[in-house]
Amino acid sequence: MIADLTRRLNEAAEKMVKGDVKPTLPFDPFAIAQATSDFAMGLAMKPTDLMQVQVAAAQQWGQFWMGALSGKETEKPRDRRFAAPEWQDDVYYRAIRDAYLLASQQLRDVVALSKDSERNQAMVRFLLDQYLNAISPANFAATNPEVVKRTKETNGGNLVQGFAHLMEDIASGKGIVQRRTDPTAFEKGKTIAATPGEVVFENELFQLIQYTPTTAKVAAEPLLYVPPLVNRYYMIDLVPRQSLVKWLVDEGRTVFVISWVNPTEAHKDKGVGDYVTDGIGAAIGEVRKRTGQSPDLFAFCLGGTLVAIALAWLAAQKRADEVNSATLIGSLVDFADMRDWSAFVHEGHLAALEDHLESQGFIDSLELQRLFAAMRANDLIWSSVVNHYLLDRPAPPSDLLYWFEDGARIPAAFLKSYNRDLLLSNKLKEPAGFEVGGVPIDLAAITTPMLVIALKDDHVSAWEAVYRGARDISADFILGGSGHNAGVINPPAANKHGFWMNEKQPANASDWLASATRHEGSWWPTWIQWLTGNGSKKSVAARTIKDGIEPAPGRYAMMK
Repeated sequence: MIADLTRRLNEAAEKMVKGDVKPTLPFDPFAIAQATSDFAMGLAMKPTDLMQVQVAAAQQWGQFWMGALSGKETEKPRDRRFAAPEWQDDVYYRAIRDAYLLASQQLRDVVALSKDSERNQAMVRFLLDQYLNAISPANFAATNPEVVKRTKETNGGNLVQGFAHLMEDIASGKGIVQRRTDPTAFEKGKTIAATPGEVVFENELFQLIQYTPTTAKVAAEPLLYVPPLVNRYYMIDLVPRQSLVKWLVDEGRTVFVISWVNPTEAHKDKGVGDYVTDGIGAAIGEVRKRTGQSPDLFAFCLGGTLVAIALAWLAAQKRADEVNSATLIGSLVDFADMRDWSAFVHEGHLAALEDHLESQGFIDSLELQRLFAAMRANDLIWSSVVNHYLLDRPAPPSDLLYWFEDGARIPAAFLKSYNRDLLLSNKLKEPAGFEVGGVPIDLAAITTPMLVIALKDDHVSAWEAVYRGARDISADFILGGSGHNAGVINPPAANKHGFWMNEKQPANASDWLASATRHEGSWWPTWIQWLTGNGSKKSVAARTIKDGIEPAPGRYAMMK
């Protein structure tokens, strides 16, 4: 094993020496350096504020040591890194934990003193969080009680095997921590993305999947799902007990799904407009042709942003009746409040990314995964470091993580336009600020009934920002529990997460939540009620598939 690892490490080193590593970077290191420099200079200009923070910190440390030396028990934090009972019950580990959390909060308080631009502040916060996440006592063998216990049980075997895992990952050339889940636990089309259906249409951008009905009668209005580009469509078709697609089919709905192609260099010039017209527009036309009805669209994340653009595009051409309703889940249409993601929407980073895109024609899925993982480093990076390199635990099977790691590329033209026109310039906020094929896009012109669903713990699309967007486009609004991905996968049988509703829509999101009513369980049945209320309430005979091209999930979902 050692000889094989040595050989693979040498091969990885040779690739680096020969220049096989991409010469460009998808970010600008000078922008990071400038942001940190501006922060330091700004801090130096506020000696009084800094002194107040230091005095407060001294008082906090005094109180900490008095409590630690007396063995005083502190409140258990809601932090999965410190879930082991020893972190709370053992005085030694509790003191280590609390000291780390206190120091972390104090450093964040210092960063909060900055009056710099939001993008610079976000960059500094991001860098600080990466540092704090990395130095957590949970990440080190000597200060993690679970690792200490495991090392005693195996006489250090876990650390030896964990080091072998580390060497193997480095030798792979893809970096460390590639085993968040067991990659052999699922097989697309058999155990995941396995709801029976057929590909019924395809073009160079997408395949259209129609699912086999399981009821004799179905609602007249078909459903059409528009996924984001960064991952495959089947987040809504995980294992059967978690599959939204299966649940909808069993509820008597005709379900169609767009499965985007995994772009290559040949798709380099495909932009946002192409995905709206040749993607969503073409799919709507095909669904209407096959069913004789205008579909109810539903979409997730970036897919929802594209649907909003598509609705405005149709409205501008007097074709709004081609869509019956639209549901946007975890989607932004107003990018003024991007929270920590604004760290990456910076002129320097965008210019560097465009150079990087020019060299290969697309952004690679692995690069996108690393970015998303960095934003949730404790869950997606450091937990794997602890489990695989320190505890020597096998990666557990997770259908959601399997989907997350089955990423897709994004074409250069699409990402350039999306980054500059939507994220940086926020042109969807302006009437006719953005165009698709020469057609001005005005979200205020949309007359289609719309429902926006936000997720309370969403780390990608902050629910408050999603709420403000819902008000801007006069949409109904539901707030679901949990995070960006897990909050969507909420089957009623699981009875998890809960959701909030409020007929009023005050200007402030916190005011909406304060007066909202919380409901237990899943928002899925409430969504079905909303669809029914905005539909014809008619049923038709189940739509059988007689001209399928190939079984679901189709070739595009299998593309590497």
